[in-house]
Amino acid sequence: MELREDQEGGMALSGTALVTGGGRRVGAAIVRTLHGAGMNVVIHHRAADDDARVLAAELNLLRPDSAVSLGADLLVVEQIERLAERAEAQWGRLDVLVNNASTYYETPLGGITERAFDDLVGTNLKAPLFLSQACAAALRLAQGAIVNISDLYARKPLFARAPYCAAKAGLEAITRVLALELAPEVRVNAVAPSSILWPIDDSVDEAAQRAHLARIPAGRLGGAASIAEAVRYLVSPAAAFITGTTLAVDGGEGLL
Repeated sequence: MELREDQEGGMALSGTALVTGGGRRVGAAIVRTLHGAGMNVVIHHRAADDDARVLAAELNLLRPDSAVSLGADLLVVEQIERLAERAEAQWGRLDVLVNNASTYYETPLGGITERAFDDLVGTNLKAPLFLSQACAAALRLAQGAIVNISDLYARKPLFARAPYCAAKAGLEAITRVLALELAPEVRVNAVAPSSILWPIDDSVDEAAQRAHLARIPAGRLGGAASIAEAVRYLVSPAAAFITGTTLAVDGGEGLL
């Protein structure tokens, strides 16, 4: 990837990026940012996801033949491997993989089911590992990059979410291992957000929001753009000497 300025004065990129869970929220922000920097984007979605298709259509209006949505169940290894093949075949190369797709919900001790465990660990740990493996040859050829979206709670305990925290801790571990295994051709890093967006179900009322913001040194939520810009930096040549690290994007919350 060549480093230059895009139309907005940021870091311009080239090539193809695959973003899992790229149809909405943080994933969509990452897709928009990489596309705006000049990359073609493969927007992964799990099943019938109109958001991913609408986003791809929107981006193709801005730049024809620059975005596509592809469905795959990341809990099924065969579908992961097929996703990697289709993503590379779309434009004949793959430069960036962003493992963003995630499941997140409470699993209190005493009520943890095997199904919930397999879902949380499968989506947050197993899928990124197997997709990275499936994309490795193409990424090596392109001398590309992988960015895994971790979480502040990979390193801090979060009540009633043991499988999720364990999976994200594992994701940071495989980030470091893959950085060694794929060097020097592919750089592998992670971004660890904390409080970025409020839940989409409006489950946090205004009083709870104020109390939560008071506990963040930055005094606000990060917003999806903060994660997207961190990803853009880590996949750019400006970060060419950075691999095997986790970048905390948490407004100082991890200091507490």
